[in-house]
Amino acid sequence: MIEKMVLLSGPISSGKSTLAQGLAGQFGMDIFRTREVLQARVAKELVGNRKVLQSSGEKLDKATKGTWVREEITKRLHDHPEITTIVVDSVRISNQIDAIRKSFGSKVIHVHLTASQKELEKRYKQRQKSKREGTRTYAEAHDDPTEKQVETLSEIADVVINAERCTSTDVLVRVASYLNIRRGKGHGYVDVLIGGQYGSEGKGHIAAYLAREYDLLVRVGGPNAGHKVYEEPDPYTHHQLPSGTRRNEEAHLLIGPGATLRVDKLLDEIANCKVNADRLSIDPKVMIISDADKDSEVEGVKTIGSTGQGVGAAMARRIQGRFDISPPIMAHDIPQLRPYLANALEILEQAYANDSRVLLEGTQGTALSLYHGSYPHVTSRDTTVAGCLSEAGIAWNRIRKVIMICRTYPIRVQDAEKGTSGPMFQEINWAEISRRSQISLAALEKSELTSTTYKQRRVGEFDWGLLHKSSLINGATDIALTFTDYLSKKNREAKRFEQLCPETINFIQEVERVSGARVSLISTGFNYRSIIDRRSW
Repeated sequence: MIEKMVLLSGPISSGKSTLAQGLAGQFGMDIFRTREVLQARVAKELVGNRKVLQSSGEKLDKATKGTWVREEITKRLHDHPEITTIVVDSVRISNQIDAIRKSFGSKVIHVHLTASQKELEKRYKQRQKSKREGTRTYAEAHDDPTEKQVETLSEIADVVINAERCTSTDVLVRVASYLNIRRGKGHGYVDVLIGGQYGSEGKGHIAAYLAREYDLLVRVGGPNAGHKVYEEPDPYTHHQLPSGTRRNEEAHLLIGPGATLRVDKLLDEIANCKVNADRLSIDPKVMIISDADKDSEVEGVKTIGSTGQGVGAAMARRIQGRFDISPPIMAHDIPQLRPYLANALEILEQAYANDSRVLLEGTQGTALSLYHGSYPHVTSRDTTVAGCLSEAGIAWNRIRKVIMICRTYPIRVQDAEKGTSGPMFQEINWAEISRRSQISLAALEKSELTSTTYKQRRVGEFDWGLLHKSSLINGATDIALTFTDYLSKKNREAKRFEQLCPETINFIQEVERVSGARVSLISTGFNYRSIIDRRSW
């Protein structure tokens, strides 16, 4: 059943056909071209002759009092009942419009395009060069009784667009806004996963668990963050693709424009995860990390515990490249990535319009933020919700939930050779965690290696001040508490909240009081059945 019918009118060269093509391409509208109806009625050798087509149209208008357009549209809809929206290119007299309105009522929206005669003549000449209009001048093409009165249709149009100083994109956006069909106007929403501490909070485990509920999985950041996902026989670590890539093979994948990529690592990950070009979109403005970027961070590895993946150097080069000091390499410069290139904003807009569910996966942790962390022992980007939204191109008012992930015992990477990886609240050791939890020290030390550099992690007591600060910065609506088995190994047996150790339940309740958010996801270990889900959404 037809839901919306757009009638286009306007003088020659006002942009009607281009607008119709835009409405079809961007919003899936079916195009009904009156020109094609007229072409079918004349001899083949006269199909491209505008004067002949104009004359044929005038004869039909007189014979049917303008109802022929309505009748032809009705036939099209009868033969193609799947059509729900249609754009008519174009109507030329008021009788045609009146007849259509009588049959389709409020579903009809009449859009009239206009521009000055000087501008129309200029456009017509450009069309002549492309051999679309033969050799007739604009004055000759316009010297037709029906064509002369087309501008009067602006008086009865629902929408009048002056295209004088507009590109075809400008016209399309303006018309789509009037039609209330702007992409991105749907009820699609975004949930954000963010680290609340120093990274390695278990984002991959939580992201993979939630992934099946979403249509679009978005990743930002760079390869300096590894997100480990439980799989059998061996876990898999995602460095650049979203952590739900293998868990939800139906979801589309998007890497936002603020990300940084190592091409070789990304291509390996794409191959390992069997991701094809139809499923993955990479924004053309993504920054590429070079070998020189990686080499330049050797000193950072020694002094501040950097992962040395070249992310910071690439980010700096992106800024310096504005002055041509060191020209940046973007995703659109890499031939191997071209099959995956797509504008992130357009992908997101389409997702919203389709009422899709989007999961944005942040990297690292809030306490490593370039702006909010313990500078200089920080990463090269803002790791908060605001930073992730900016890197992806997502507006704040699309957010439904902010899930902040926190460990029961926060970690940082091991101290650097010449310096420190940064301050940590009440640092303790793995032997103490082993004593408290009853997990073997060997098992802890084996599992607590960083996902990217495989360094032993430092560990500290739970930082309540950091929880409060991170909740405030990120606007957490929910907390995902991980590594509760480090409080007690007995928690690994819990499948429901009430089965957790009493001390753990007390701990969770205090996390909720301090953060002002519900602990809605609780990780009790690292397997397929190790998450207690307390969500109400």
